[in-house]
Amino acid sequence: MEKKFDSTELPLAQLLGDVASGTLQLPDFQRGWVWDDDHIRSLLASISMSYPIGAVMTLRTGNAGVRFAPRPVEGAECGPTEPDLLLLDGQQRVTSLFLALKSRNPVPTRDARGNRIDRHYYVNINAAIDPDCDREEDAIVSVPENRVRTDFRRVVTLDLRTRDKEITAEMFPLDIVLDQRATMDWHMAFVQSGPGPQMEHFEKWKQFQMEFVNPFLEYQVPTIELAKSTRKEAVCQVFEKVNTKGVTLTVFELLTATYAADDFNLRVDWKACSSKFREHKLLDGLRETDFLQVVTLLATNDRRRRHLAANPTDEKAPAVSCKRRDILRLGLDEYRAWADTAADGLERAVPFLHCESIFHWRDLPYATQLIPLGAIFGLLGRKAAAFASQQRLRQWFWCGVFGEMYGGANETRFANDLQDCVAWTRDGGDIPRTVRDAQFQAERLLTLRTRNSAAYKGLYALQMRRGSRDFQTGAPIDVNAYVEHAIDIHHVFPRRWCENQRNVEIDRVADCAVNKTAVGAHTNRFIGGNAPSVYLRRIEAHDGIDSQELDGLLRSHDIDPAALRRDDFASFFNHRFERLLRQIEAAMGKPVNRNEHQDESPFVDATGGRDLDDVKALLQAGETQTVEFKSTGRKNLHTGEKDTAMEWSVIKSICAFLNAQGGTLLIGTDDAGEPVGIEEDYPFVKSGNRDGWERWLTDLVSRSLGQVAVTDLDVRFAVIDGRTVACIHVRPGAQPVFATTLKGGKRDVFFVRLNNSTEELAGQALLDYQKKHWPA
Repeated sequence: MEKKFDSTELPLAQLLGDVASGTLQLPDFQRGWVWDDDHIRSLLASISMSYPIGAVMTLRTGNAGVRFAPRPVEGAECGPTEPDLLLLDGQQRVTSLFLALKSRNPVPTRDARGNRIDRHYYVNINAAIDPDCDREEDAIVSVPENRVRTDFRRVVTLDLRTRDKEITAEMFPLDIVLDQRATMDWHMAFVQSGPGPQMEHFEKWKQFQMEFVNPFLEYQVPTIELAKSTRKEAVCQVFEKVNTKGVTLTVFELLTATYAADDFNLRVDWKACSSKFREHKLLDGLRETDFLQVVTLLATNDRRRRHLAANPTDEKAPAVSCKRRDILRLGLDEYRAWADTAADGLERAVPFLHCESIFHWRDLPYATQLIPLGAIFGLLGRKAAAFASQQRLRQWFWCGVFGEMYGGANETRFANDLQDCVAWTRDGGDIPRTVRDAQFQAERLLTLRTRNSAAYKGLYALQMRRGSRDFQTGAPIDVNAYVEHAIDIHHVFPRRWCENQRNVEIDRVADCAVNKTAVGAHTNRFIGGNAPSVYLRRIEAHDGIDSQELDGLLRSHDIDPAALRRDDFASFFNHRFERLLRQIEAAMGKPVNRNEHQDESPFVDATGGRDLDDVKALLQAGETQTVEFKSTGRKNLHTGEKDTAMEWSVIKSICAFLNAQGGTLLIGTDDAGEPVGIEEDYPFVKSGNRDGWERWLTDLVSRSLGQVAVTDLDVRFAVIDGRTVACIHVRPGAQPVFATTLKGGKRDVFFVRLNNSTEELAGQALLDYQKKHWPA
């Protein structure tokens, strides 16, 4: 096996000489020199006492596959030259020694407070030969650039501006200690002109030479030299293992050094890219390495595509990947070929995420999911904007979020998602693995409490996308409201109120996602710590909002207004728990996982007959702008036969509520509020029972209003005097909903709730209503 490294010892003078000549340089990925004055004096003292200072590690150059742009060690004036060795470990020590002992220039360092200072280093000869003296504290002395020290009254305490003054003060300049000729000249001058008898000077110098100067001249630095054949990823790994600062070396820094060898400045290119990204709050936190992963995904995907085009049956085709080693192998030509596509893909992802009501980097459920998303949009280009493409990408996105698929090591998933989603979207391929494998457990809702969870952030983005409106202003919570009204996630039943309730666990229930929603900062101030019944009345009084209008705003958050107004936490919780699960199912395009009895909510058995009480209260209050009665859904009570006109009447009412502030449709009751019972419809539905009736309703709404409208309905049943009344709570629609006629020439009709009636709007009246109700 080829030997990967050699270890030896180099004289300190030779090592620093190689630095001066440019034989030894730094790879461009090395960070700047940062040592302060105290560290430098300590290092010099260690060498003077022949203490070990650790090994340095170098890399032999000449490998065409591992080309890093070199740069001279700070202070070296070697000019442009190709080095034989690159310094991987020991930069701070070698630079400090070179500046202090070899360069002859002031050392640009910092004091203990971090202030910039320039220093020359001397040794106090008398302190250096005193066996009881602390060399670091007393022998090694740093002086300002002008070589003059003053006290706080600006009185000169040490002046070393000339050799004569150095000799008089008996302060030897360390920047000549490795230069034997210069040291000899200084020695002769010291013996001849120093204070006191020459023989004393000679004996003092002899002791100083032996105890201080010789250790510098004889000092051997342990050196490990990596072989020229060392691979780039191995260089990276070794660097991180031995780097005494423990700072991870990023692939961006390595590639920057690699590309610089071909006169391409990756930092400048990234700066131009990132300046465009910073225009989007969603891309504000994107890092250099994230961008390189997108580029690498695209480049390796192209490698694989071209290989398979030439060798269709080759089972060893290169893989699509963006792991660290793959980024390090990204050639400059590949970077140039795919960087613009990657940048375009990331920017195309922004409006897609805005449509999902994700507006800021901190609100991304998984920031890592942006990497495959950018690659997918880059590769699909304009195809990604097609309706069918958007629907499929939306399902993949939400499966990744609610399936919590991006919580670990993700590089393999990135590669799979890029290939799967592009094939699924562009070529009608198989369902992506992320969509197939994603699962959501119903009880997970009880453990979603903070932004640390991707599903938590995703749930509220989903709520906003579905048309949530602010409690006070009624304004849709869109990108404009998000910024202007400081939209954030707050408790519905305030935590302070919950703490005073015996049956409400704080951690498991009060603080979970079911009891939180997105509202503006001003609305949250009205909520405070008050009971819902109190803060709702305050909002109505302060903003002059009708209670029915406010109920509609509450429904837009999937909140049961009746439960909230009577401070009924259990009913509120059960209702919203089920609504949120339904929304997650709609987003993922698959059912959530539930236990046999679907009793994951802690209040399943606590609400008793409150649904019945609610229905009775609605029947007693009569029809309003947000409540309507229907005797049946299918049967014409006059003819006794199935009648599509009855079905159309149901569709009109639901459509009107969707296009207004939401509302409640009660089926199975006459105009006076007396129960008729949906049992009248049973002969005309499959199975002839309540389950069959509910399936009929779901199919009816889906056919006429679309599958999205189905998720905006909450259907409950109450038995009154032996007759079943269906109570259909309708959430306000996030966008205009048109009803498709059920027979005859198909056409789309727009209905809206005006006062206590359902009306059709068309033409200019429709446009005016849409503009007012769903402002762009």
